[in-house]
Amino acid sequence: MRHFDHIDTAHRKHLFYRHPRRFDRHDDPAVLAVALGATLYCPATRPTLAADIEKAYRRGVASMVVCLEDAIADADVAEAEANAVAHLRDLHARSADAPLLFVRIRTPEQIGDLTARLGGAAGLVTGFVLPKFTAAAGGAFLDALEETAGRTGLRLLAMPVIESREAVYAETRTELLRDVAMLLAKHRERVLAVRLGATDMSAAYGLRRPPDLTIYDIRPVAGAICDVVNILGRADGSGFVVTGPVWEYFSAGERMFKPQLRQSPFDAQHAAPLRQRLITSDLDGLIREVHLDKANGLTGKTVIHPSHVAAVHALSVVTHEEYCDAADILGYSGGGAMASSYANKMNEAKPHRAWAERLMLRARVFGVAAEGVTFVELIDAAGTR
Repeated sequence: MRHFDHIDTAHRKHLFYRHPRRFDRHDDPAVLAVALGATLYCPATRPTLAADIEKAYRRGVASMVVCLEDAIADADVAEAEANAVAHLRDLHARSADAPLLFVRIRTPEQIGDLTARLGGAAGLVTGFVLPKFTAAAGGAFLDALEETAGRTGLRLLAMPVIESREAVYAETRTELLRDVAMLLAKHRERVLAVRLGATDMSAAYGLRRPPDLTIYDIRPVAGAICDVVNILGRADGSGFVVTGPVWEYFSAGERMFKPQLRQSPFDAQHAAPLRQRLITSDLDGLIREVHLDKANGLTGKTVIHPSHVAAVHALSVVTHEEYCDAADILGYSGGGAMASSYANKMNEAKPHRAWAERLMLRARVFGVAAEGVTFVELIDAAGTR
């Protein structure tokens, strides 16, 4: 698969200086972790699950989670498992196109059980999302994943979710995250990315983020995210890709604050109607949060509606200016500082190197925008169906 492949070829040539490269579930996990982009969650109880997965793929979704945990009622687990197995087997039988697929489970035993019930269709599953992850409970999940992968010969990857109350409360989270870091280090080859469960984090304080604010405005949760990045997202080789928390709004209600999208970039592209559509769908808040995710070291995002995907992917494209800066930085091996190619900032070869390396990996899977192409054009194009 390749990001933005649903866009007309001629239009892609206009949009990109360097085009996104193809990837598949067998690629290096370091590539796949960045390629996840907007990961769409879908309840396993959906009666049209197979069709939903195919439709999502056609709309540019590159990663999807079939959820057996919080998205469904406790009483519906058995039915949801049977539904997920049936629909994934149907996709496999028809050799249907699908994004990278993950299953969010409740218990370690579900990993082996579901894999066995899927049979050959287990080859569609890239891995499992491990909820409420702690060092105490997480070992059983990772051991079950290792056992199942060894028995079946499948490469199954893990995405643990940091969302427990112990991971949020200030007096317990540092020790918990250090223990999680040590556990994940032992299973590094199986860990694709670390996800953040902002809904559960907020619930620890009886909070819910409104659409007018970003998760970074919810200070107790923002503090927890900061510590997750500090301990699990370091750029020294010990860290993992940490993904952005869920954006859970997809329709407009009454607004309390002014829209968060400046008008001038849209006016320059004669795209005022697009700006209004984004505001009406509350996507201006999502766009702002994705910018803050990136600035705080997070990659990709959890989403719950297909309308979110275009915004996340458009903002994941590396700008031409960023690419020029990164190329200049990586071109200097002995350190030193230099003016940027755009003559608007200073680039330092040593301090900015880790940033440049990460950016080049994102450029590989999301491409580099052509000079002068803005996120406005990319969002408009990515939203084309």
